[in-house]
Amino acid sequence: MELTRFEKARLIGARALQLASGAPPLIEVESKMNPIKIAYMEFEKGVIPLVVVREKNQ
Repeated sequence: MELTRFEKARLIGARALQLASGAPPLIEVESKMNPIKIAYMEFEKGVIPLVVVREKNQ
């Protein structure tokens, strides 16, 4: 499934918030790395623990 740019931004933003709140990163990172950059790297590697649910239009 191809994500829209809005879905991608939402996933990265939500994961960055989790990381900033103390969630452990799921990839190897250097110390003092920006949470947004970590979230982007997780997204690119496909390990981001979030899912997009789309509802069908009626």
